Amino acid sequence: MSNPRKRTKSRPQAWPFISFSETEKAWKVDARTKDGGSRRFFPTRGEAENFAQQCRTQKQNSGTLSFGNADLAEFGKTVQNAIDFYVAHLRAQKKSVSVEEAIAQLLSSRRSAGRQEQYCRDMALRLARFAGDHKGAMVASIEARDLDDWLASLNLAPGSRNTYRRDLQTLFSFCHKHGYCQTNEAAKTERATDIDKPAGILKPGEAVALLESCGNDTQPYVAIGLFAGLRRSELQKLNWSEVDLESGHIEVTAMKAKTKKRRLVPISDNLAAWLSPVAMISGSIAPVGFRKRFDAVRARAGLEDWPQNALRHSFGSYRLAQCHDAARVSLEMGNSPQMVFAHYRELV
Repeated sequence: MSNPRKRTKSRPQAWPFISFSETEKAWKVDARTKDGGSRRFFPTRGEAENFAQQCRTQKQNSGTLSFGNADLAEFGKTVQNAIDFYVAHLRAQKKSVSVEEAIAQLLSSRRSAGRQEQYCRDMALRLARFAGDHKGAMVASIEARDLDDWLASLNLAPGSRNTYRRDLQTLFSFCHKHGYCQTNEAAKTERATDIDKPAGILKPGEAVALLESCGNDTQPYVAIGLFAGLRRSELQKLNWSEVDLESGHIEVTAMKAKTKKRRLVPISDNLAAWLSPVAMISGSIAPVGFRKRFDAVRARAGLEDWPQNALRHSFGSYRLAQCHDAARVSLEMGNSPQMVFAHYRELV
């Protein structure tokens, strides 16, 4: 009996596997591994072979993980995606600047754009506090959780905390625009819940005591604040040449107005009575060193508990109660009618 013919085992195909797909009518290269990878289709076997050889070379150079990773596959990403992301992060860090340098550039940019000096000073003071707690830190290294932790450490009222958050958003938006960081991390931080509280206003007796405690140097500022409702920043820039007692209005120029829009504020009879005895042709309404002088006036009047923006808030509340016209008051104050109605609808 003759020996049976030996069966020869077919030579195993090298990875990645190439086959013809009847469904796709194309040559398929299966480059999948246990950690991921993918399949590709080609119109000719030659193209499929070329791609397969590229896969073998890449696997030899980088290992199986260059084709996929189970953790990344869960999110539909490859190791190459992870590499690209990390390289972009490293490039951003390389291009990044320190917090101190970023703040200096931001303030210089704002001043060059014509922003009011008071706005720039206030922002500089708040951001200086942030820089002091992050000396030498690169902008690209700071994450949203770092900013949330810092904001929480300030122990401020919600409104004040949100003001700091707003300045951080401005800073990181500037840095993102200039390529110093990949994203605006400040935009991801939590906004504090600010409970709407009635505006703090002066009672009539307190307003009388305040005015009677003024000297000729502080009386115009207080009277205009109480009876015309100008903002503190507008009062500090106001000149006597813009106070026209004859025509009966105060001009707040666009350069001095917070809204950058010119407005005319009527001078009421009682305001005219307070201003007439001390009126000047020109010169600043707020004298040099006004803050210390005003603090002394408040102390003489016995007003230790001073509501924020008390002069302007008092005007808005009493004026709205007097004329019952939010649109009219909004024109005088430079606010929207909605803002006036929301903040100054008080029982006075």
